[in-house]
Amino acid sequence: MFNKNIKLVLAALVLGTAVWQFTESYIGNGIMLILLSLVFIFLYFKNEIILLAFLRLRKQDFPGAKKWLDKIKNPSASLVPKQEGYYNYLNGLMVSQTNMNEAEKYFKKAEKLGLNMDADMAMTKLNLAGIAMTKNRKREAEALLLEAKNLDKHNMLDDQIKMMKQQMKKMGQPRQQFGRSGRGGRKF
Repeated sequence: MFNKNIKLVLAALVLGTAVWQFTESYIGNGIMLILLSLVFIFLYFKNEIILLAFLRLRKQDFPGAKKWLDKIKNPSASLVPKQEGYYNYLNGLMVSQTNMNEAEKYFKKAEKLGLNMDADMAMTKLNLAGIAMTKNRKREAEALLLEAKNLDKHNMLDDQIKMMKQQMKKMGQPRQQFGRSGRGGRKF
């Protein structure tokens, strides 16, 4: 994986070579080099490692996705801020199944850096609400659920939001005890 600035330098060099090919009347070579420079520019905005990790997640291969993400040694130097947000988002998704505290850190960092799509941000807020709910922070969970609902424009997370609201209602109810009667004796 290249540093994000190296990708721009490579794109500029290839584009300069394309212009030189045009001046030498090698039009086909120039067009091909322009297309090649567009690949470097695309990879500047969409990191190749994160794309490969998304493909692994799509196949439900969490260890494979984690292996790809571990190849990014220094995310702040290698990635633009939105890509770093997705890096933290993906790590949060994978870690959330084993360690809620670490997942919360990843999701909060992804929320702070921002994500390109509102649906991804809504999923981040929904995960943060679930973590807050498990830690008995009901007000924070309600606020995060409201934000997730507002960000979910196409109602893709509607069922999950309703289910989480029902679980929050159950959390607020006092627990009933069944079993022995209150008068101290056994009932036969």
